[in-house]
Amino acid sequence: MAPRLDFSNWWAKDTRKGTPVVVKMENPNYSVVEIDGPDAAFRPVEKSRGKNAKQVTWVLLLKAHRAVGCVAWIATLFWALLGTIKRRLIFRQDVALASEKLGKGKLLFTVIKVFLATSLTILAFEVAAYFKGWHYFQNPGLHIPRTSDIQGLLHLVYVTWLSFRAEYIAPLIQALSKFCVALFLIQSADRMILCLGCFWIKYKKIKPRIVGDPFKSDDVEGSGYEYPMVLVQIPMCNEREVYEQSISAVCQLDWPKDRLLIQVLDDSDDKSTQCLIKAEVATWNQRGINIIYRHRLVRTGYKAGNLKSAMSCEYVQAYEFVAIFDADFQPNPDFLKQTVPHFKDNPELGLVQARWAFVNKDENLLTRLQNINLCFHFEVEQQVNGVFLNFFGFNGTAGVWRIKALEESGGWLERTTVEDMDIAVRAHLNGWKFIFLNDVKVLCEVPESYEAYRKQQHRWHSGPMHLFRLCLPAIITSKIPIWKKANLILLFFLLRKLILPFYSFTLFCIILPLTMFVPEAELPVWVICYVPVFMSFLNILPAPKSFPFIAPYLLFENTMSVTKFNAMVSGLFQLGSSYEWVVTKKAGRSSESDLLAAVERESKTTNQLQIQRGASESELTELNRLKEQKEVAPTPVKRVNKIYRKELTLAFLLLTASIRSLLAAQGVHFYFLLFQGVTFLLVGLDLIGEQMS
Repeated sequence: MAPRLDFSNWWAKDTRKGTPVVVKMENPNYSVVEIDGPDAAFRPVEKSRGKNAKQVTWVLLLKAHRAVGCVAWIATLFWALLGTIKRRLIFRQDVALASEKLGKGKLLFTVIKVFLATSLTILAFEVAAYFKGWHYFQNPGLHIPRTSDIQGLLHLVYVTWLSFRAEYIAPLIQALSKFCVALFLIQSADRMILCLGCFWIKYKKIKPRIVGDPFKSDDVEGSGYEYPMVLVQIPMCNEREVYEQSISAVCQLDWPKDRLLIQVLDDSDDKSTQCLIKAEVATWNQRGINIIYRHRLVRTGYKAGNLKSAMSCEYVQAYEFVAIFDADFQPNPDFLKQTVPHFKDNPELGLVQARWAFVNKDENLLTRLQNINLCFHFEVEQQVNGVFLNFFGFNGTAGVWRIKALEESGGWLERTTVEDMDIAVRAHLNGWKFIFLNDVKVLCEVPESYEAYRKQQHRWHSGPMHLFRLCLPAIITSKIPIWKKANLILLFFLLRKLILPFYSFTLFCIILPLTMFVPEAELPVWVICYVPVFMSFLNILPAPKSFPFIAPYLLFENTMSVTKFNAMVSGLFQLGSSYEWVVTKKAGRSSESDLLAAVERESKTTNQLQIQRGASESELTELNRLKEQKEVAPTPVKRVNKIYRKELTLAFLLLTASIRSLLAAQGVHFYFLLFQGVTFLLVGLDLIGEQMS
């Protein structure tokens, strides 16, 4: 077949030169084309011309082949999905259902199941009405047909339902949605102001700076009088996976040994873990590090009780500052030299907080989504509040406190599970100022499993509401300025701790699914699409590499609002779960510096005889047995998917809401909601159906 050339767009002029030429082809497969000029040969020819029956047959066969291939691919994908659902949900192969206590979450799970069944029934009803041509819900004014127009019982029920929902259900949902939208806009404005403040800080290059050179001499021992006394505390409880790397990192801090004391505060109830931590402490003690091991027999007050017990020691009175690191944190050797000098010539400064960095942020989709939230928290919230207000919530670790500030604020209290926020609020009420160092980072871990993440989020959202009930009288009667009281009550507690989980759960998990069978109360597109996407872009700005995960992040946050709302209610009304403390499970990830330092740990064998001199025979026997167990390679455990029925059911419920919205939306909204529904399904099967290693 002769090639078809289409270069008509290459010439701008439409001039004709020369004489017409007629060309006749001898091959019957070719058609006769009359060339009216040199330019006419390059003009596009009509598709209907120049094709015989044989060519049309080949084109049709090609298109049919593509169509059959596409249908076969879709059928294969659908069949594989059905097989996976059948294997995992029906036969429960390679699946372990999340164990829940009797009564805990059972009522909410039942409500979601009933709501899902009702939604599916009404959705089927709506689909039938759509194809029947009963488009009454598309009209702004509800048109109810006359009795003579009603044909059949099904039509009568449908019209009755339309009238009932328009008169009784829709007004209530509309009123609640307007209230939630107002809260949504207020919270979005707060986020915008924080982002503008962060941009201003970046533009002006504002950050806390150390005045002068606090370390004038390179001889550390000769200039030891310039170094204040620093106490380092490492609270832990059954942290078998991470105790070694955290103790190793803290013991390598660049600070004079005679002006540094390390306390390993072990609340472990596992005897083997206690022996391992004792051996690690003894190893560093033999190397000349001033380190102490403390263990409480009764774990009262959780972490707050552990810190309070350690601060009651008499030798603590000789120290001026205390640095706190959780068991999975690995500070750099120059951490104290970057933080402690900020206290010099600044007697009103009570806290210096460093930023967290995560060694496992790219481990899976869950860790990537957590990294987005935490990067925004440190880069925007903590930094802006530290620069403009000199106040923010203490993160519980990777910070240095002035011991005088702790004592004047009442010390560590055991009344809540957020002892870090409690001491920060009380110190702020006593006039102490805080500094956040965004360029000083401490490596740590984020939960890699959904179960650990959910328990952590429950504690982080129930504790602040419990603390708000306890601190509200003290805030009102304090002597700080009124604008600081307003900031604490309205912004710090109400807006960011109460209103945020309330409207997220109500607006996107209650009202949005309800609108799928009450279209009169349908939310505006800018509420369910444009504003959330824009705010998600702002949240991802501190972590630009996470932009490909914006859609899962947006949808996952809406799904997680159920857990956060439940935690907020339990903390506000002091329910049983508001004082639960579950240690977040760690995986023991190491940084590159820790991997390089692993070679140094091999020298422990040379100091084994010295360690054995200070240990009893029973401890040595137990220690040798534990070391033999660590050397033996454990048998590989098969990965098991743990399905959380409540969250998975909610994901399918939101998917149903998205499908219902497809019938009412048009244009770009149709494609957005379609993508939303598919992503809900993927998030429900991948994230909520967590992979347990």
